[in-house]
Amino acid sequence: MRLAPLALILALGATPALADDAAVNRLVAEYQDYRLAQDPIEAGNQGDRAALSRLPDPSPQADAARAKSLTAFQGRLAAISAAELSDEARLNREFLAWTIDRQLQSLAFDEARMPFSSDGGFDWTMSYLAASIPMRTTADAQAWIDRLNAMPAYYRAEIANARRGARNGFTQPRSTTEQVLARARVQAAAPLDTDPLLAPLGRLPAAIPAAERDALRGQALAALAGQVRPIQAQFVTFLEREYLPASRKSLGARSLPGGERYYAWLVQDHTTTKLTPDQIHQNGLSEVARIRREMDAVMGETGFKGDFAAFQTFLRTDPQFYATSREDLLEKASEIAKRIDDQLPAWFATLPRLTYGVRPVPADIEANYTTGRYFSGNPKLGIAGGYMVNTYKLDQRGLYELPALTLHEAVPGHHLQIALSQEADGVPQFRRDADVTAFIEGWGLYAEKLGGEMGIYRNAYERFGRLSYEMWRACRLVADTGLHWKGWSLDQARACFTQNTALSPLNIEIELARYVSWPGQALAYKTGEMRIVALREKAKTELGERFDIRRFHDAMLLEGPMPLDMLERRIDAWIAAEKART
Repeated sequence: MRLAPLALILALGATPALADDAAVNRLVAEYQDYRLAQDPIEAGNQGDRAALSRLPDPSPQADAARAKSLTAFQGRLAAISAAELSDEARLNREFLAWTIDRQLQSLAFDEARMPFSSDGGFDWTMSYLAASIPMRTTADAQAWIDRLNAMPAYYRAEIANARRGARNGFTQPRSTTEQVLARARVQAAAPLDTDPLLAPLGRLPAAIPAAERDALRGQALAALAGQVRPIQAQFVTFLEREYLPASRKSLGARSLPGGERYYAWLVQDHTTTKLTPDQIHQNGLSEVARIRREMDAVMGETGFKGDFAAFQTFLRTDPQFYATSREDLLEKASEIAKRIDDQLPAWFATLPRLTYGVRPVPADIEANYTTGRYFSGNPKLGIAGGYMVNTYKLDQRGLYELPALTLHEAVPGHHLQIALSQEADGVPQFRRDADVTAFIEGWGLYAEKLGGEMGIYRNAYERFGRLSYEMWRACRLVADTGLHWKGWSLDQARACFTQNTALSPLNIEIELARYVSWPGQALAYKTGEMRIVALREKAKTELGERFDIRRFHDAMLLEGPMPLDMLERRIDAWIAAEKART
């Protein structure tokens, strides 16, 4: 049975709420209201009908106001002594302080100057929303049309941000700009009647009269023609005439103005540790060597006669390892997902109520998109989670990797972890939704490893695929720090992946483009997974026969994502409580 938050606190040996918690609780509530006021997309997800018609304000004026408000929150929080707080309130205070500090740091670096990357950015915001926004009423449709009409102001603010970056040298590399320009040209030239931004109108229920649905579609088409296409064309012109000529020639973030301090902060922000780029790099080299030994051993189990390079070629080219159609790939992913579902109760005491689906990556973004991803569901709005499988270029989607991908993106990876966070009653919303990449992606990578214990990998090829995926994340530690700290070329960064993984050439290139354009983020996966594995081993060692994997997973997940040092203290408290439990 899932423990209520107070019962869980007591089970961990914590003190119940005290009167002194009131100041923290009040501040948390005010911060959450503030946060939703700043983010109409999230506010809409939380049920604010008015917010469904709006897009965020990314202007410098809005950012300056945010900095002022966040600084005020920071001062009020610092004035609250942690000494007399309950454990839960102390955690909320610490977590909120961490959350506010990282936002202020981002604002101080003026990260808004770089509003797009190789596989994301403001120009894809509405495409992401179009793939999942609920469309059940005329009011839903009208709100979507209002957002289409709001796109010009949103684009103009982000173009102004990028223009500011171009003026002072805080830009993406030229290679990234060329990729963004290519997709922007496709968007601006797409036929209106098949634009993905019209897709939500096609989901209106048949109970709405056809004439009314046609009228709403007509309004959306008018918004696309009159508002969206012109601003998309202006974005293309800006990239061609202003941003591309100003794009930086080097790949590394360290070459940006203030880049050394900026990248060092990115490393610590994404990993939630105090590790330096050099320490992360060395961790990567050590993990690459360890995983390669395991890969060599598993390759031997297959009976393959040849060296590692020949085995890579075999995996990348033999038809037995590739789906024959998009539908075939989705069906294979779905079958793996259901086999995993069948094993979950043996490994997790608490499972989410929210379900998930297996879906293709939207066609308008698939060409430059990663091999798979998770789209969060929404229990409040009745939206299932989405395990997104990229069905583009089937000869680049090795089936030996599909179990690891499914474990990571669906269950027990992202869907299970995120859905449990969404359903965590009593945990403040800002913690449930916290973007703690080291925890979230560390858990996803841990889930791939856990799949071996769950019996999901059926043969040596799939086990090799799992190790190839782990090697991929280890190579990220080497490549990201190599590119952004050590001044490596793309060829130097590519070498780790081509020499040590079974990733397809297309995936390697898409991934490298992502690391170039999104410095630091790729470091979180392996760093988080290593800490989670270490915490599990610590718990097993200290508890011995009393160690219960289902209870351990509850302790990991039921309070939502958190920075790694806070997570470690939580697991230490859980270990102590388990020792005291009769």
